[in-house]
Amino acid sequence: MKIAMVGSGYVGLVSGACFADFGHEVVCIDKDQSKIDRLHAGVMPIYEPGLDALVASNVKTGRLSFTTDLAEGIAGASAIFIAVGTPSRRGDGHADLSYVYAVAREVGESLSNDAVVVTKSTVPVGTGDEVERIIAESGCSHRVSVVSNPEFLREGAAIGDFKRPDRIVIGAEDEFGREVMREVYRPLFLNESPILFTGRRTSELIKYAANAFLATKITFINEMADLCEKVGADVQDVARGIGMDGRIGAKFLHAGPGYGGSCFPKDTLALIKTAEDAGAPTRIVEAVVKVNDSRKRAMGRKVIDALGGPDAARGKKVALLGLTFKPNTDDMRDSPAIAIAQALIDNGVSVAAYDPEGMEIAAPLMPGVTMCDSPYTALDGADAAAIVTEWDAFRALDLARVKERMNAPVLVDLRNIYRPADVRAAGFAYSSIGRA
Repeated sequence: MKIAMVGSGYVGLVSGACFADFGHEVVCIDKDQSKIDRLHAGVMPIYEPGLDALVASNVKTGRLSFTTDLAEGIAGASAIFIAVGTPSRRGDGHADLSYVYAVAREVGESLSNDAVVVTKSTVPVGTGDEVERIIAESGCSHRVSVVSNPEFLREGAAIGDFKRPDRIVIGAEDEFGREVMREVYRPLFLNESPILFTGRRTSELIKYAANAFLATKITFINEMADLCEKVGADVQDVARGIGMDGRIGAKFLHAGPGYGGSCFPKDTLALIKTAEDAGAPTRIVEAVVKVNDSRKRAMGRKVIDALGGPDAARGKKVALLGLTFKPNTDDMRDSPAIAIAQALIDNGVSVAAYDPEGMEIAAPLMPGVTMCDSPYTALDGADAAAIVTEWDAFRALDLARVKERMNAPVLVDLRNIYRPADVRAAGFAYSSIGRA
């Protein structure tokens, strides 16, 4: 089957490469000529473990190709996926659907055969209805079924998530759409991956509901971490204790400096706006967004407290270890590191930082931060170090070497990757999340 993937960003490129690896013929389409040129040269526009090798192998076999010409790319395709960005719209927080609708209009004007048009982008309830209307009004004379197929890819583990999914959600309104999507995912169906067919609006809501629930779990355990610090409890043991309950589960119960990334911040906000417009406000999700936003800057204050408070911290240096919102990605969107660094700078603290993959993207977002070529360079002369992202490179730092390079041995572990006894035995003043 020929598949067209409109949008060659994170979701489109990973999905397109994986579909090609299943044996489909896939064309990835993007308006950005420089991005397509880089892909032709084998240069990935994002960092995702294993993606470069997956793309290269499928380009070599001829199953994966790239173009800026949408009409050429969708010609003969049975399934056309829309995988463009839906950022939060400035001013009101709604998802910006202008890119999705522009693609729908161009697809309708260019389509030369019957096809299923699939919204892979994360979109609010009712978007598929509008995509269907736009295609119909474009003068398209071919049979078109508009389907919702949300993605559930974790950055840093996207290829595994695509090939071994917890579930595949397909929202279709007719048998033509369901039939084509069964064929698209036939390789996974044979591997017994569960496929859930729903109505299109239900499918659109599933994505937002899933992300909002996971964001709520993260925010809940972060608030429990604050309580643990006040009452002398250990949040990691609390998380284990409640996570053993099958009704709760252990995932997304790791206390930290707050969630970020490409999905949770914008999707929770978009769900809130959709719910408000529908007259069914989501008060819990509203609280989650507010608490998470406040937490990031509070982590900056936590580092300042470790330096002895605002007055003592002024003029000192802090090393930030990790900048991306999570490890194994270069994604800086809504990363807690941005707010933490700004809180420190606002208090007169100088900040040096190191991240294995994110510094090129981070530099223009954090103009007051000195980017360093190694964690140890960032630690030179620092009065405190703060672990912001749990990269594996930070799990086995040579604490003796760290202590030698620092002006004062103060470690603030915002990801709880070290055992307190080990760090204190190495001569550090140690502060963590939710552990007395």
